[in-house]
Amino acid sequence: MTTIVGLIAENIEHVISYFVIFQAFHSPTLGGFAVISHWVPYLLFSVYSGALADRFDCRKLILVSQGLFMLASLSWGVLFLTGTLQTWHAGAILLIHGAAGVIYGPAGQLVVHDIVGTSELYSAIRLNATARYLATLLGPAIGGGLMLALGPGWGLVANLVLYLPLCIYLMLMPYTGHSREGGAPPRRAGLGLGDVWRVFIEARAEPRIITMIVLAGATSFFVGNAFQVQMPEYAHDLGADDHGAWYSVLLAANAAGGLIGVILLESVTFVRAGVRFTIGCAAAWAMTMALFAMAGSYRLAVSLLILAGLFNVAYTSMAQTLVQLLAPPRLRGRTVGLFGTAMWGLRAGSGVTIGVLGAAIDIHRSLAINAIVVALIALALLARDVWMPPASGAAAWREER
Repeated sequence: MTTIVGLIAENIEHVISYFVIFQAFHSPTLGGFAVISHWVPYLLFSVYSGALADRFDCRKLILVSQGLFMLASLSWGVLFLTGTLQTWHAGAILLIHGAAGVIYGPAGQLVVHDIVGTSELYSAIRLNATARYLATLLGPAIGGGLMLALGPGWGLVANLVLYLPLCIYLMLMPYTGHSREGGAPPRRAGLGLGDVWRVFIEARAEPRIITMIVLAGATSFFVGNAFQVQMPEYAHDLGADDHGAWYSVLLAANAAGGLIGVILLESVTFVRAGVRFTIGCAAAWAMTMALFAMAGSYRLAVSLLILAGLFNVAYTSMAQTLVQLLAPPRLRGRTVGLFGTAMWGLRAGSGVTIGVLGAAIDIHRSLAINAIVVALIALALLARDVWMPPASGAAAWREER
């Protein structure tokens, strides 16, 4: 519950800040820059963050991340209240927010693994996704309410309170991210491209990890979540009002689809975290996003975003589960960090492929073109996996689990 509240706070910040940026500048290029600046920390430091999570108490790392999230929200609030927001402010705050996220990512995943163990990890990751999508569903509603009741500035100042419950819980819970390891000795935290390359070389021993990393990188680089930053303009083009209500509906629709997807995945027994099913869900997500980009009515756009959210939670949760299960235990944090570099860090590229390209040819066409590219890459990965020899030994067992 405390995690959900913290994620709601993060989404409230996104909803309010993206809306104000659009109202102030009406610039797809700035929206693209917002995506780039937000995800660059993931691109540069995810593996290093994973190394820190391998070595240190993950609770302390998560507390640091929450402090940075609060700093970002407070900074937005002060700039909105004083009317001094400039484009470089937006980039700097998004870098802070990105740094908070990259510190949280591997540490949060190791804590989840520590709590539930290997046998229940897939369900735990799906339930963790439930928290994220529920927060994304509630965030637009609460953020929109705060904008109407308090205004953007005071709304973000009030948002600081929502980060506190998770901070308090982290000080009380016993799980460090390593309590199941029997007191394993600390591992050195490497930094730089050389460390990333060494982790990549070791991960190549299990080809399915590489497949999931390539899939995550393709979906993130070409589409990612750049469409969310541009959502005010999509809403405007569909005939929205100027108060952000319909914009919030579009964001909530994508989150609702993710929540429905988690419920379906937890309810059915015939779906397993297999590589081919994961790739198929990613391809379906990409085609749904391409159709959304060209939608001409609100009803169709909302329906497609719900469907896209469903496919998105399916492929992301399965890919993340496979990576954690197949990774060597001594490198789990760094392998999760490498996956995070692809899944989150390469989203910086979507600021160019969606935002900057969208400024040149319009954001609807840029999203459609890039979504189709993702679908083609997914189909190529699927064909490769069909022809690849089956996994053997422990790796095959872990994948089936």
